[in-house]
Amino acid sequence: MEINQTLIEQITKLVIETVKEQRGINTTSQTSSPRSVKTSYKGYPIAMKGSNPKEVVIGVGPAFQREIKNTINGLKLSEVISNVKAGIEEEGMRPRVVKVLKTSDVCFMALEAAKISGSGIGVGIQSKGTTVIHQKDLYPLSNLELFPQAPLLTLETYRAIGKNAAKYAKGEKVSPIEGRNDPMVRANYQVKAALMHIKETEQVDLSMSIIEWGAE
Repeated sequence: MEINQTLIEQITKLVIETVKEQRGINTTSQTSSPRSVKTSYKGYPIAMKGSNPKEVVIGVGPAFQREIKNTINGLKLSEVISNVKAGIEEEGMRPRVVKVLKTSDVCFMALEAAKISGSGIGVGIQSKGTTVIHQKDLYPLSNLELFPQAPLLTLETYRAIGKNAAKYAKGEKVSPIEGRNDPMVRANYQVKAALMHIKETEQVDLSMSIIEWGAE
């Protein structure tokens, strides 16, 4: 793979901005500012296991809609959630959104969501946009559907993900969503993906586990 000058400049800029942020430097004014701290979710209701067989739980990452507002390709996370929920509702099922605080791994997010879902089906969404549909009795990496190339996902894709999750919950025959593929995506987004994952992981809180999240 040939690395061009533009890619080198993008990588350099991201690394410099990250280092400055970690040192508490404002990249605009160059004045000192306090380093960001882990968000506290004390007082938020703990997510309990649902009993409604029509329920599909969406589990989002620790930095979702707080430290990270948009996916890796710029989609607003609020719109991502709205479309997944809409897809579920279009199939006559009921979505519930929770925030999984104890992991930054999307497969585990999805599995934790599935375990507390009344239907046993859950959707996991990392803050950068990577998404998984899971079932409560499967191993973490043995999911129903995985959407790893977040830069290629659209709001229409997220809506389709919601519809498929609902169909799994109803026990219907499901046609896996045909995804786009671009061999250059990994190279073009690798640094940004790594930095977003670091930011997500920094917000992991093993003491809180899973909380109800109103898709703020």
